[in-house]
Amino acid sequence: MTAPTTLGTIRIGTRASLLATTQTQLVADALTARGAEVEIVEISTAGDRSQAANTPISQSGVGVFTSALRDALLADRIDVAVHSYKDLPTAGLPGVVLAAVPERADPRDALVARDGMVLGELPPGSVVGTGSPRRAAQLNALGLGLQVVGIRGNVETRIRKVTDGQVDGVVLARAGLARIGRAGEATEVLDPLQMLPAPAQGALAVECRVADTGLETFLRSTLHDESTAATVTAERAVLQELGSPCSAAIGALADLVEDLDDEGHIVERLSLRAFATTADGALVRNSATGETKDAEQIGRSLAAELLADGADPNATDLGG
Repeated sequence: MTAPTTLGTIRIGTRASLLATTQTQLVADALTARGAEVEIVEISTAGDRSQAANTPISQSGVGVFTSALRDALLADRIDVAVHSYKDLPTAGLPGVVLAAVPERADPRDALVARDGMVLGELPPGSVVGTGSPRRAAQLNALGLGLQVVGIRGNVETRIRKVTDGQVDGVVLARAGLARIGRAGEATEVLDPLQMLPAPAQGALAVECRVADTGLETFLRSTLHDESTAATVTAERAVLQELGSPCSAAIGALADLVEDLDDEGHIVERLSLRAFATTADGALVRNSATGETKDAEQIGRSLAAELLADGADPNATDLGG
């Protein structure tokens, strides 16, 4: 469908960072390709302000990067909000609807290290920076003798800490690097067997007001990808069932895989892996497979298994 003329100019809200505006431009381009008139509106968020003040994400609160966009949406200052889906709280917000989940970028993490080194080449004692308890817990669990330290800042700032010699390496989302044209600076893309990503990492969430049904329909028809929606639904169900914030030391990754049913026919199933940490910092891992239509329940059941194995939803210590 082309954009209905009744929509007028669609105001798309975004954070002001390079990564956020780049992601929002991807959405804007897709809408304009369907004949829509769009305007990008930059919104200052508490997450950006706390980042400038070097406040750890875990101390800034849930939804630190998303609440200002949602407030602007409800106040009718914007019509659409574009979020990094991994930053979005699992709880819904009255008056706001998730209109579309576009096709996901590479969900894996990547290392940017000095001298072109991969993780296994960094000498014991090397300083690796991350603002993520999830990454820190998995880095420590590898037993490489790395010194994991907490850092803040946007993608460019974190990479600069490596080039300036403040740290030996940083771990970042590969999708973010790719979206701002810096994927080539990754010295290693980390296998999920080593580093499970955050739930919904690499995916975007596009929200609008519940009352704007015509806009919701247009956004969904233009942007929504069902396969991505199924995988991130399973991953975020793990997070929701554990009752944990997006800054928790929890990782999850779902894939759609081909399998054979009882009659030998090829069918598509959802395969989900997840980990969480115990109160003493140990990692517990588990996996599950099921029908794509049961994505949310697969995630909830896997979270229950992690809890039974000793996972502590409140374990957010960086461990570095």
